[in-house]
Amino acid sequence: MKHHLDFEKPIVDLQRKLEELKKHPETHSLGISFEEEAAQIEKKIAETRRLIFSNLTAWQRVQLARHPKRPYTLDYLQMAFSDFSELHGDRLFADDRAVVGGFARLFDQKVVVIGTQKGRETKENILRNFGSAHPEGYRKALRLMRLADKFELPIIALIDTAGAYPGIGAEERHIAEAIAVNLREMMLFNVPIIAVVIGEGGSGGALALGVANRVLVLEFSYYSVITPEGCAAILWKSAERAPDAAARLRITAPHLIEFGIADQIVEEPPGGAHQDHDDAAKRLDRALYATLTSLSGLSREGLREDRYQRFRKLGAYVA
Repeated sequence: MKHHLDFEKPIVDLQRKLEELKKHPETHSLGISFEEEAAQIEKKIAETRRLIFSNLTAWQRVQLARHPKRPYTLDYLQMAFSDFSELHGDRLFADDRAVVGGFARLFDQKVVVIGTQKGRETKENILRNFGSAHPEGYRKALRLMRLADKFELPIIALIDTAGAYPGIGAEERHIAEAIAVNLREMMLFNVPIIAVVIGEGGSGGALALGVANRVLVLEFSYYSVITPEGCAAILWKSAERAPDAAARLRITAPHLIEFGIADQIVEEPPGGAHQDHDDAAKRLDRALYATLTSLSGLSREGLREDRYQRFRKLGAYVA
């Protein structure tokens, strides 16, 4: 693994040991065959991975959500969907490359897919603005969602952003207004909407694509009103307290289910989605299709009412 997190090091060390053994089988232990030793190491890798990933802290889950080898929106569009045809521009200002979207197929179902897109290296991150959209990105998303509503196509939103871009240009072009309009309009569409947090789900930048009938979260993603670093900077005046903030914010997938913020956890491959992109995509497309099928019986009015009631329940207090 070229990129690995600190807590993944025991797994990486064992994987390197296995690779070395396969390269030089003559170095295997005396009194045991090469196949037996390789099998023992593979068993140890699986057991070590199980122990580590069954006891992750909130901060470790946040780190996994940000893993640089994790599949992004365009990866899922290539692997989990077919016939993707990208559409560009908001017809008002520019084409924001931090948001991608267009027509696609999910198995036999025509859909409109929209998502935030990060980059893997410096040049692409600059192009994609590190996955933080400008106002024109959310206006492009809204344009595509209106197309979906017009042609009665389900909307699937893939969320992976630390938040909307907070720069001067974004403020000048009314980033808050763009997000607010998306929240209002998404509530009124007559087609099924499914949102999936595939990595980071940060602040209004994520919620602007998250007003859906069903919200799915990948096992090692997070969804929060603010990043742990931002929360720590406010509460403790130090981003170094981000691990404490992550724990107290309760932003991981199990907490999201507990509080009714998310409806389903999509399990990732052992060790996280970055370990096996193809397997992660298969798990996601099966979950999406099942969710879409469950919504197919609702009328236009029923979809609007279902979406409205879902969000009315959030944060409700019962004496």
